[in-house]
Amino acid sequence: MQSDWQIRQAIAADADRLTSCMHAAYSRHQIHISKELLPPMQVDYSSEINQYPVWVVEMNRKIVGGLIMVFDPEEASIANIAVDPSAQGMGIGGALMKMAESQGKERGFRFLHLATHVVLEGNLSLYQHLGWQKVGGDKHRIFMRKSI
Repeated sequence: MQSDWQIRQAIAADADRLTSCMHAAYSRHQIHISKELLPPMQVDYSSEINQYPVWVVEMNRKIVGGLIMVFDPEEASIANIAVDPSAQGMGIGGALMKMAESQGKERGFRFLHLATHVVLEGNLSLYQHLGWQKVGGDKHRIFMRKSI
């Protein structure tokens, strides 16, 4: 159920607040994954906003969620999706996933793709619960796909 938050297209002025959100969301995983192997901790979110479709979730003037997508001629991908721990359990992640599916469909794609880190087992089970299927992987990542 939606609380007092809204999803909107990111603008350049959101970069610092999106960075804070992403760092809050991913910092708890640094115990298991080095910062170098956790790409969202290394990203320049100002550049991401300029180069890719990015949406943020804003609540009380704070960015508490983000979705970054990549659309190339061959596939639509969720490059990053995260919710600040202070806002988890409010339906924000699910709303962002629905946004990603909607954006993919609007652009004529039949599938969405994403990668998650192998040690983030909670992500894997959540994505599978949402209809995603494993389609491959490597030493650090699991590649997934969902029919939309």
